[in-house]
Amino acid sequence: MEPAVSLAVCALLFLLWVRLKGLEFVLIHQRWVFVCLFLLPLSLIFDIYYYVRAWVVFKLSSAPRLHEQRVRDIQKQVREWKEQGSKTFMCTGRPGWLTVSLRVGKYKKTHKNIMINLMDILEVDTKKQIVRVEPLVTMGQVTALLTSIGWTLPVLPELDDLTVGGLIMGTGIESSSHKYGLFQHICTAYELVLADGSFVRCTPSENSDLFYAVPWSCGTLGFLVAAEIRIIPAKKYVKLRFEPVRGLEAICAKFTHESQRQENHFVEGLLYSLDEAVIMTGVMTDEAEPSKLNSIGNYYKPWFFKHVENYLKTNREGLEYIPLRHYYHRHTRSIFWELQLLCFSVSDVPQRDIIPFGNNPIFRYLFGWMVPPKISLLKLTQGETLRKLYEQHHVVQDMLVPMKCLQQALHTFQNDIHVYPIWLCPFILPSQPGLVHPKGNEAELYIDIGAYGEPRVKHFEARSCMRQLEKFVRSVHGFQMLYADCYMNREEFWEMFDGSLYHKLREKLGCQDAFPEVYDKICKAARH
Repeated sequence: MEPAVSLAVCALLFLLWVRLKGLEFVLIHQRWVFVCLFLLPLSLIFDIYYYVRAWVVFKLSSAPRLHEQRVRDIQKQVREWKEQGSKTFMCTGRPGWLTVSLRVGKYKKTHKNIMINLMDILEVDTKKQIVRVEPLVTMGQVTALLTSIGWTLPVLPELDDLTVGGLIMGTGIESSSHKYGLFQHICTAYELVLADGSFVRCTPSENSDLFYAVPWSCGTLGFLVAAEIRIIPAKKYVKLRFEPVRGLEAICAKFTHESQRQENHFVEGLLYSLDEAVIMTGVMTDEAEPSKLNSIGNYYKPWFFKHVENYLKTNREGLEYIPLRHYYHRHTRSIFWELQLLCFSVSDVPQRDIIPFGNNPIFRYLFGWMVPPKISLLKLTQGETLRKLYEQHHVVQDMLVPMKCLQQALHTFQNDIHVYPIWLCPFILPSQPGLVHPKGNEAELYIDIGAYGEPRVKHFEARSCMRQLEKFVRSVHGFQMLYADCYMNREEFWEMFDGSLYHKLREKLGCQDAFPEVYDKICKAARH
């Protein structure tokens, strides 16, 4: 009872302080106070509600019965929009702040919002090795259910709040992608409501053009209402090896070698400077050495990227057995390293860490069970001033480049933005139709270079520096993940992405008056 009273007293004092100083002042100068007292408890309540709801719905098998009715309701909304004259573009009615993307979707205010309340796992078919889900199902829901019955997704992207719809209409990746490709490559069927209100199912053999055009289209070809995704048998643990590597040439050679080895179930690298990295390789196993078991996902454990850094600081290799679900969500508690960023000052306005002491052992033991705050709630409460500060002095980008260009790419990241740590994740890119494919006719090994944090390059200016980085990515036939800020003009965008099939289908399906083009939906040059 005493901790609750203490928290209530702190909250009351905080409200008095807000009244005295003003909410915007507090959100900018002392954001961690607001996050700890309000957003962490709210995030916990959100998680509990959605976990219990998903469990009850699946156990009662009510989701499949309700699914068809919900799809018909979406069709009805689309047809009503059409009957009313199709005056504006359509988009999903999900508020922009609920998405994991840091981009602000202003189009939600001007487009016709179609309400899509589809957030349930519909069916798990272990004979066909398929799970059928609705688009708002999260990775947290998927792992909680599948691992409990001995199954998993071949590619299970990291953060709990990522949704199936976002990972299909955008993209998704994980450290198993060197074997299985991107999230879209483990999907076997999509179900959509099109611009005329009709329902269609597409697979590699049925409506195949639409099947290959949907990924990366950002909801501009139709409304996703369900997806079928491959599942594979799961094991209890990941046997994870940690190897510090020094020297850029050695890092690139080692990482390329491990990414090509199919016996590795998981491959990942964390680059702490241009010539210092820890490369991790893992395999699933049902056996574990008790002395090397590390339940890294427990709330009181050190943040994963800090734990990995210890292997670099002590210059030693390591071997650990991590429970499978803990491994899948190893970066979730710290949102990679976004909860503990380096401080900076802009025009005498100090920008504080979200939770500057989040990895402190005392904080972890007392309050770590509430971490992380929901990204959606952080977006909802950041305010326009803070959003502009983040936009100009903070980078969140994933660039996908051919593995053969890794060394050149890391030099470019160093020169253009200078952000560390950097996440390295390999993936195989099949030669298939659609917006994203290799330059040649064969599958090619690519790498996701993830940069999240404060740029340390001198005189950083977001637009010019990011345009320079985008230019390099285009020059090596790479791709930019579309959840992030994109500064390309229309010509440059369609130089990066193959729009031939996409534009053909937009005309064929009547999308041009129903949905904005993907460029207009996500690129800053089109939105401002």
